[in-house]
Amino acid sequence: MMKPLLNSQFSLESLLESAGSLIASYGIRFITAVVLLIIGLWLAGKISRMFYSSLEKREINPSLRGFLKSIVSALLKILVVVSILTYAGVPMTSFIAILGAAGLAVGLALSGTLQNFAGGVLILIIKPFKVGDFIEAQGFMGTVMDIQIFNTVLQTPDNIIITIPNGGLSTGAVTNYSVKDTRRAQWVFGIAYGDSFQKAQKILKQILDQDPRVLKDPAPMIFLSELNDSSVDITVRAWAKSSDFWPLNFAIHEKVYDAFNREGINIPFPQMDVHLSKQQ
Repeated sequence: MMKPLLNSQFSLESLLESAGSLIASYGIRFITAVVLLIIGLWLAGKISRMFYSSLEKREINPSLRGFLKSIVSALLKILVVVSILTYAGVPMTSFIAILGAAGLAVGLALSGTLQNFAGGVLILIIKPFKVGDFIEAQGFMGTVMDIQIFNTVLQTPDNIIITIPNGGLSTGAVTNYSVKDTRRAQWVFGIAYGDSFQKAQKILKQILDQDPRVLKDPAPMIFLSELNDSSVDITVRAWAKSSDFWPLNFAIHEKVYDAFNREGINIPFPQMDVHLSKQQ
């Protein structure tokens, strides 16, 4: 009965000795790793908050600020944990290889989505347009209603909602009609051959002078631009506020049509004369 008791005591003493050896060997490294982990996580939080403050100073979209902060914070924390595990002696080669392969697979699967996300970030940082601007891009024209992380929402003049991926918007050409306060309008009016250009010019000048939406500086321009097959073309250029551009554009057409009819200025249309010869 004494022999099993001695074996159990011997086993317990051996276990305690092994534990003591392990604590003596790895205790300092373990404590150091814990301290470094705490410091590293604190620094990661500090850096992410500084990053968020810089986004606030740049007036980045609030919804994007939190999203970017969470990404930066997660990446920093992962870097801290991997560094601490490496310091503690944990073999990270296989883990990093698996993580890299998984990241590559996810990146390939979501390449289009990631491109749209990157495009949304660029749009919100560079600001080629903002909510409320009237733009033309990717073959569409409309007012920017919302700039989201992956897409931009436009509302066309006929009240149609169009969603455009940000990837194409960030790399393609975008025409922004709302950046400047003023725009130059241009009209081309044709009069018949034989009608007086000076008379038509005077009528056009009176119409522009009487419309308060037409800016005086720069001054409007009226000139004979082309002698077409069926008409003498007169080009009219005038500046107006961007908000008055389309109402003025439509109003001038209507006023010119009425004034030309009233003053006897003929507005020609394409026509063809056919001469028939009777052969004997």
